[in-house]
Amino acid sequence: MQNHTTKYPNLKQLELLVWRICQLFFIEIMKRILEDLDAQIAQERDTQRFRMKEKSPTVINSLFGAIPIKRNYYFDQKAHESVYLLDRYLEFEGRNALSPLVEEVALALAINGPSYRKAAETLEKFLGYRVISHEAIRQHLMASEVLQKARETVHSPVLFVEVDGLYIKHQRQSKRGKEEKIAVVHQGWETNGKRVRLKHKRHFVHDGEQPFWEAFEKFLMDEFDYDPTKHKLVINGDGAKWITACREYFKERAFYCMHRFHLAREIRRLCRKHPRYRQMQKALEAYDSQRLLTELNSAVGTLQTAEQEARLEQLIQQIEKHPQAVEDYRQWLQEQGIDTTGMRPMGSAESTMHVFARRLKQGRSWSEKGVRAMMRGLVACLDNLGLKTLFGRVEAWPTSREEDNPPKCYAEKVTKTFEQVARDNIPYLKNKANLPVYRALKGLVGF
Repeated sequence: MQNHTTKYPNLKQLELLVWRICQLFFIEIMKRILEDLDAQIAQERDTQRFRMKEKSPTVINSLFGAIPIKRNYYFDQKAHESVYLLDRYLEFEGRNALSPLVEEVALALAINGPSYRKAAETLEKFLGYRVISHEAIRQHLMASEVLQKARETVHSPVLFVEVDGLYIKHQRQSKRGKEEKIAVVHQGWETNGKRVRLKHKRHFVHDGEQPFWEAFEKFLMDEFDYDPTKHKLVINGDGAKWITACREYFKERAFYCMHRFHLAREIRRLCRKHPRYRQMQKALEAYDSQRLLTELNSAVGTLQTAEQEARLEQLIQQIEKHPQAVEDYRQWLQEQGIDTTGMRPMGSAESTMHVFARRLKQGRSWSEKGVRAMMRGLVACLDNLGLKTLFGRVEAWPTSREEDNPPKCYAEKVTKTFEQVARDNIPYLKNKANLPVYRALKGLVGF
């Protein structure tokens, strides 16, 4: 009896083999389709205006690899300039450039990941070749612009605002850092089982010399169907002066809530060993400002250090200055004749700050232009806004849209081109039919 020894590939080898073959197919298919499209444009062009000069080579760096193509070069006798009509129809800058998908993925990795360098390395590891450098990704983001949505309808008489500051270190500047002022606007809460999410959430990052609340109200008017004479604001934040200034700016149009998480944390740090600590917690939970002040005053002179005493005194003065900020905003809205059904306690600013801090802090320092660009990218990603990129293309984030279907004739053309490219061009399919690689690739037929 003759013994046969068959060497089988492991799953990683098989997966990598199929992936590399798919990459080669993709490159050939895209090359044929683009060159066929270029030939069709040449036949249908206005020959009186566009005079063909020559064919010019270029390379498009795509998600599947570098695609070398040759496309026609024309002289526009009306505009008196040289053009590539293929690039114009594709809305693409084709001179050794990235494909729109590569640029979009690179920017998404840079914004949501730890660094530009990690984004470039992730792309290289996944695609198998160095598609873009980390500096190129940074330049693309620096040159991008956020495309605003149409004004959103305000569905209730109240807008909820969470405000906080994030300290960012600066590079090689006279100031060591700067506090970035960030606000989150939403229109209430919706519950899905035990999960609660904010409705119609949008982010505002203060930039420029205009006072924060003045710039914020302009943002509301630009982005929402907001009427200052009709809508009320509930603003939640800590006791920083630039935040409490909302009371003077909005007057009776807004209710300022002192951030209960910050307030509870400060009381815990100062008074957790005090015998009246539990009573302080109950007063805070009951939204009773006067009772809370009474309990906090009972701790004056009993703390261990002078620093703690100073912080307690500052906390008491802050609450005395804004006693209403400890109370329940829903009672204020009810007095305005507004139904508060479904409204919850404020306090989501911490989770928002965590998203920004995860990308902007962690020991990093930034240039002014760099931090502005990353802030724009984060806001675009969080609010599902489009970006106008370095190549002048408009890209929407994949999670924010349904993919547009291409013309049916081109969907059929891609299918036929795939069949032509794949036919009799895979050496493994010429081997014995019982080999695992053969059976795996054969399963792709008709895919």
